[in-house]
Amino acid sequence: MAERLESLKAAIIGGLSLCFTFVIASLLNTLVLAKYFQTLASLQSDVNWHWWLSGAIATFIGLLFGVTYRYIIRSNQNPQLKAGGVLAFGLVRGLTQIELGWNSDSTILPFLVLAFESVLWFGIAAIALNIAIQLRWVKPFSSV
Repeated sequence: MAERLESLKAAIIGGLSLCFTFVIASLLNTLVLAKYFQTLASLQSDVNWHWWLSGAIATFIGLLFGVTYRYIIRSNQNPQLKAGGVLAFGLVRGLTQIELGWNSDSTILPFLVLAFESVLWFGIAAIALNIAIQLRWVKPFSSV
């Protein structure tokens, strides 16, 4: 039962950090990138059902990332394994954005920006989870 509670805490921290990062990235895209760079004008987003759905998906992915990241760091302190987990989650979402860019009629540059942001999101979530583990808010898996 204790392991499940710790996984739930890691999931909540991962979900909240990805949701927060999604909101910040959306604001940055709308207020800065789309406003000052004409080629990135398609990054401007309105608060509509698509935006809410994207935020919900980002939060859900953050929940999954939190549990997975806690599992990754359970047995050793291998920084390559940690970075690989972050990169794997970020690239899965980022490569989806690039594929959308290939299939659209517009330039691929906005989709490359979104792909880079995806990797950045998971990097920030990993930092939040590392801080939570260091502060003992979340305990890594017990080695059995």
